[in-house]
Amino acid sequence: MQEPTNMPFAQIYLLEGRTEEQKKAVIEKVTQALVDAVGAPQANVRVWIHDVPKENWGIAGVSAKELGR
Repeated sequence: MQEPTNMPFAQIYLLEGRTEEQKKAVIEKVTQALVDAVGAPQANVRVWIHDVPKENWGIAGVSAKELGR
């Protein structure tokens, strides 16, 4: 059986509006979680944050923008 590649890639979807510092913290913590959980070398971990416009995020049939989120 072949060893899985050790280059995890995490995609995080967030409503727009987070600060650069908050996104930095997400990247650091998600990276560390993957290092701890699967033993990936930190240098191999990739994290991609998707900033989603509030009008493009629906909750119970209504956009987050309309809900004031």
